[in-house]
Amino acid sequence: MLTAAIYRILIGAYALSIRIAALFKEKARLFVAGRRGLIDRLEHAFAGEHRPRIWIHCASLGEFEQGRPVIEALKAQYPRYAILLTFFSPSGYEVRKDYKGVDYVFYLPLDSPAHAQQFLEIVKPSLCIFVKYELWYYYLKAIADKKIPMLLISAVFKEKHGFFKWYGGLQRKMLNMFTHLFVQDELSQLLLRGIGIVNVTVAGDTRFDRVLTAIGQSVALPIMDEFSRGCKILVAGSTWKEDEEMLFNSMKQLPDTYKVALVPHEVDDRHINAIQNLFGGGLIKWSDLSGVPSMGAISQRVLLVDKVGYLLHIYKYAKVAWIGGGFGKAGIHNVLEAAAYGAPCIFGPVYHQFIEAGELIDTGGGFSVQDSAGFLATIYELENDEEYKKHAEASKNYVAANGGATLAIVQYVHGIIGN
Repeated sequence: MLTAAIYRILIGAYALSIRIAALFKEKARLFVAGRRGLIDRLEHAFAGEHRPRIWIHCASLGEFEQGRPVIEALKAQYPRYAILLTFFSPSGYEVRKDYKGVDYVFYLPLDSPAHAQQFLEIVKPSLCIFVKYELWYYYLKAIADKKIPMLLISAVFKEKHGFFKWYGGLQRKMLNMFTHLFVQDELSQLLLRGIGIVNVTVAGDTRFDRVLTAIGQSVALPIMDEFSRGCKILVAGSTWKEDEEMLFNSMKQLPDTYKVALVPHEVDDRHINAIQNLFGGGLIKWSDLSGVPSMGAISQRVLLVDKVGYLLHIYKYAKVAWIGGGFGKAGIHNVLEAAAYGAPCIFGPVYHQFIEAGELIDTGGGFSVQDSAGFLATIYELENDEEYKKHAEASKNYVAANGGATLAIVQYVHGIIGN
């Protein structure tokens, strides 16, 4: 059974291992360097801060995207509060260290009794919010001891998690420290009830709110306007090698009315070159068209988007979306952005760890396929206008119907800190 003593040993071992890893790996170097002198930097940053504070903690970038709608709603509703955002991982901090939606962005010092006490004495939060299940025992204990309201939001619990095992005593103790927990689904609430935790609200996933807001702010893209002229667009988003090979094998049998906007997950030179070699002369890169005063008709059938930051806006042009990652162990990427625009979503067989993918299938907006044959069969099924309309509406309605988690959380916060 995990105890506080064993937990402290494990944290110490982790700290040592990450310092060793920093000798060889860039991410570990960033992790160590970002925490060097961190307490002093925090103290300096907050020395002249007299506003009340809200502290929001995210493990990494994915958790930030889930917490972002709440962060932005709190910033708008509580302008007199200073908001601190912390990250555990460099993949979150390094990307969002200049995020303007909060007042401060820092790494979180490694969990220890001393760090937790120092951190809270400096920050003096009136409210603490943890996103999903980034739980650190000494921080949670120090917050609870000081009786500071503490929320867990956008959490998802499964029976396989340690909280529900015989050895999960310390994990359960951490959950009991929270003032309130906002979970994404009823199964999570049921599992928590089974271990005696009842201060739970099924609010849904805040990412739905984020997507609904984002698509309302989408912009037109001249390259896509030209590329999509007179044809249907299959947007293949966040693709990996296996997705790209499947799409290439499908091209000859893909209806002639379709073009493909291919947006790979990674845009390093090696990956971009591999995609170019695979598709050959039928492909043109986004970077070759950017800045061209009058690009004219784009005859190539595949547009390779070799720049980041466009996928959300490109999904607006999708007749159908292929969501990448479903042939790998990690599973598919975000289906919500494409679905919000009303694009039926097709993806590979590895999707079960994502609640929204399974729900999208159940409602008729999503399709899971095993290979190019299944992909093509689905495309041809969607060539029927009535079938297409049914699945497109199901996709769009699924996202629209699941908004509101942010409002539920902010209303609860209002009850804690008022206006």
